Amino acid sequence: MKDKIITFGEIMLRLTPENNDRFTQCHQFEGVYGGGEANTAVSLANFGVDCAYVTKLPKHGIGQSAVNSLRQYGVDISKIVRGGEQIGIYFLEKKTSQRPSNVIYNRNGSAIALAEESDFDWDDIFKDATWFHFSGITPAISDGLAEICLKACKIAKEKGLTVSCDLNYRSKLWDGEKANKVMSEICKYVDICIANEDDAIGIFQLDTSASGENRNEYTAKELMKRFPFKMVASVWRTEKSITTFELQAMVYTGGKAYYSKKYYMDILDYIGAGDAYCAGLIYACLKNYEPQKMVEFANAASCLKHTVSGDFNLVTVEEVERLAFSESGNEVQR
Repeated sequence: MKDKIITFGEIMLRLTPENNDRFTQCHQFEGVYGGGEANTAVSLANFGVDCAYVTKLPKHGIGQSAVNSLRQYGVDISKIVRGGEQIGIYFLEKKTSQRPSNVIYNRNGSAIALAEESDFDWDDIFKDATWFHFSGITPAISDGLAEICLKACKIAKEKGLTVSCDLNYRSKLWDGEKANKVMSEICKYVDICIANEDDAIGIFQLDTSASGENRNEYTAKELMKRFPFKMVASVWRTEKSITTFELQAMVYTGGKAYYSKKYYMDILDYIGAGDAYCAGLIYACLKNYEPQKMVEFANAASCLKHTVSGDFNLVTVEEVERLAFSESGNEVQR
């Protein structure tokens, strides 16, 4: 049976000041589309995986433009529901030297935020599907979406799909208490959880300060005590200088932690790097990679996303493999 992946979430219009300007001095914005699960879907489509993206978007031109942004990379858009009046927007000031990134959301009242359970026929959506992926951002958008997400997970499990969730805690969308209540119920149906230390602290209030071991490994062990996860995976950046970052990842499964090699990188655009990691991990699982190869592939996919402008990770399997498994990943390809 051929694998088919379903991802579910909100795709937004991202507006970024040109030339790394501040919002207050900006006269022009660069516009691209993106969102956690949409980014993952594009990555998987670029890897040659059959992937469908599910959301709700207005019928007007901007909604269609968002649909087209997915279609051009081979994502199946046939399950996207059309309706509502608005598309979510987020404004991004990119990190520059010591100035951190800044995100302002304008997504209240978006089509997906106001979606109803009747909008999504999960029996039809999951027909012939083998995997369902979403992030903790989606149930954070609205109470209605939290219920829809929970229902989708229950049906996915009933149908035997693998369910993966990137916890992706966003304090600007909900507080820890509400996140804990909602995600504690949803995570009962999740097989593979992507979560770093910050996500687990924000959502589940884990205390990792006295763990005495790598905090992401400790986080994985604690999460697996609480929920029936088969695997917990994480990726993290460590700032080494004003412009240089270290990237490393971990997969915890079968009672053992597997760590990737480290990449030292300058960042062009960090948005979507976690989603690229999710896509790399899902692809590696579909190909039945052993855990060490799995974490190397997923981390390399995330690393390459830092070199691509916009939300989408526009790289191929061959490019990821070259970086992950070859010593000549950054040489000129002739």
